Amino acid sequence: MQGSLNKTTFSYSAERKTATVRSLSLYKFTSDGTEPDIRRPPGTLPLAGNGLWFLKQRHQLLDWFVGANHQVGFATFEISVPSLPPAVVISDPRNVEHVLKNNDVFIKGNFFRSRSWDLFGNGIINADGELWKVQRKAGLRFFSNANLRRFIDIALPPILDDTEHSLNEAARQNNIVDMQEVFIALTTRLMGKIAYDMDMPASLPFSKAFDLASGAIEARFHNPFWKIREFIFGAALREAVFEVKRFGNNIVSSAVEKRAKSDVVENQSVGAVNPLEDNLINSLLDHIPDHHVVADAAMNYLSAGRDTTAQSLTWTLYVLLRHPRYQKPLLEEIAKLFPLASPSSSLEGVTFDTVLPNSLPYTHSIFTETLRLYPPVPFELKECTAPTTFPDGTWMPEGSAVVWVPWAMGRSRQIWGEDSEQFRPERWLDTSGSIVLQKSAFEFPVFNAGPRSCLGRKLAELLAVAVLARLMWKYEFSEVLEKDRGGCGVGGERKSPNSLTLPMQGGLPARVKLRDNIET
Repeated sequence: MQGSLNKTTFSYSAERKTATVRSLSLYKFTSDGTEPDIRRPPGTLPLAGNGLWFLKQRHQLLDWFVGANHQVGFATFEISVPSLPPAVVISDPRNVEHVLKNNDVFIKGNFFRSRSWDLFGNGIINADGELWKVQRKAGLRFFSNANLRRFIDIALPPILDDTEHSLNEAARQNNIVDMQEVFIALTTRLMGKIAYDMDMPASLPFSKAFDLASGAIEARFHNPFWKIREFIFGAALREAVFEVKRFGNNIVSSAVEKRAKSDVVENQSVGAVNPLEDNLINSLLDHIPDHHVVADAAMNYLSAGRDTTAQSLTWTLYVLLRHPRYQKPLLEEIAKLFPLASPSSSLEGVTFDTVLPNSLPYTHSIFTETLRLYPPVPFELKECTAPTTFPDGTWMPEGSAVVWVPWAMGRSRQIWGEDSEQFRPERWLDTSGSIVLQKSAFEFPVFNAGPRSCLGRKLAELLAVAVLARLMWKYEFSEVLEKDRGGCGVGGERKSPNSLTLPMQGGLPARVKLRDNIET
């Protein structure tokens, strides 16, 4: 584990690009041609390399990356995995910046697309080049500031009212509620309304189909035998992908039919709010002539918009239940902003302006701290299109892969200090507690950065704060721990299953009751 990585060269012969051999054909040489000590992560084995770790449960693999980060710090290290091309793992923010700013050199590439094509097709998650640019342009129009205000002020309140109604019933009957399902239902309905002008309950078949497909697609990235496995056991995946594609096509056909029937802009009254104006599906149809590509893009945006935000809300509630001392300052902040509000009643007046960081800085810090520890996309991978040298001197050839792990970077002691694995929202606030601090996107790459920075970041943050403010003000939640009722047991921790994002395995079962006061 010793030896410098400066001026290290990663090279491999072009003939060795088959899936199994190429990950074992990685060699390093210093600039003078001599072979140095190779920095490898803990648990590296002869021949098998790090492949056994990639066959373990997801939480074990993520914890292994954390251990490697603690051991090597910012040093770039090699991983050898039969299911991956020759690859290095980076955690130095300078190297992450190099990747995220050079969108033409580091792309999703054939390795990623060949595994995720079934689910994402030509959508923005999979796309590179012009196909990516046109979808991003459509998304930029949709996520305008004017639209964000409409989303929070007009589209969200009635959906939150329905959410509260269901929680009121659960409280009255003392029922156990899966809060992850509650949040998914909320974000699905919101995205359906604002992006596609559709009533979209989470109970639709596509929702479970997408979750199943996401888990199966993710397994392709670390299981070298995925083709054999799917040949034998892949019927459920194929059915799930068919359902997702069918739903995407329905979104497009519905939008096309509505456009044919009505010229919305000309018939719109001045000052009226029209759900079709500037929605995402119309923006996509305006920019992309191929309706099959539009369907792929629509499903990509739907996944990014509903899944990641709902999952992040779930983990935020989870950490608040595991660290209840942080609930009191959150409630005190809400009470200060809404002095006429009373506990157990709906929090009136939650608007775009009231959920900005300068209005509810502590609530924002809680959500951001949760994202640090539970990033919605915990593992990232790009492919090099040309030889390149990282700022730390590491050289990469064309066709090799670079990996960075936001899950591990969020626990990096070099970035966050010795308390890096502790939940501490105050790290995001200035000494007055009234200003939310910003961290470099290359130290905190949860929303990506550079040309592919997350278009929906602001919506996700404002939506999360609005939901947390209303629900935490009105309700007291208690986590169900009994295993026979979906809990993880006393002393246990919730995990994430195989997925391309970070869902909570088994959901978050909780009991809910109306809040009597803001003391916790």
